[in-house]
Amino acid sequence: MTASEKNLVAQNRRARHDYFIEEVLEGGLMLTGSEVKSLRQGRASILESYAAEDHGEIFLINAHIPPYDAANRFNHEPRRPRKVLLRRKEMAKLGAMIQREGYTIVPLSIYFNERGIAKVGLGIAKGKKQVDKRETDKKRDWQRQKARLMRDKG
Repeated sequence: MTASEKNLVAQNRRARHDYFIEEVLEGGLMLTGSEVKSLRQGRASILESYAAEDHGEIFLINAHIPPYDAANRFNHEPRRPRKVLLRRKEMAKLGAMIQREGYTIVPLSIYFNERGIAKVGLGIAKGKKQVDKRETDKKRDWQRQKARLMRDKG
């Protein structure tokens, strides 16, 4: 178990079902204090979220981080756009990839690294068609059956 798995806050399991993930990048998140406190409680959802480019910067849109109860009037908006901190070359690469037809940036997970900094795992993805999803399900079922057979025989 790696450090990123130990400090996992939110995971988008549906992304690997709905998209072909071609490349994974790690970026920082620009958050307010109440958002960090809420994330440390493990309360976040990135199921409907996506990342988009705006004026050369990448933003995480529609990620739900619920308000922190003890923050009173200094609380944050739950679904506000949050800036993703990446290197300039990575931003240029992402911008070029999403200009191509069919590519999008999908957040895969939000976690705290070993230094306690909130990170987001972004995947450059291309959408799957229904046929591809069925094929993936068949492969996964076959792998499961194969593992059962090997366990029973050996």
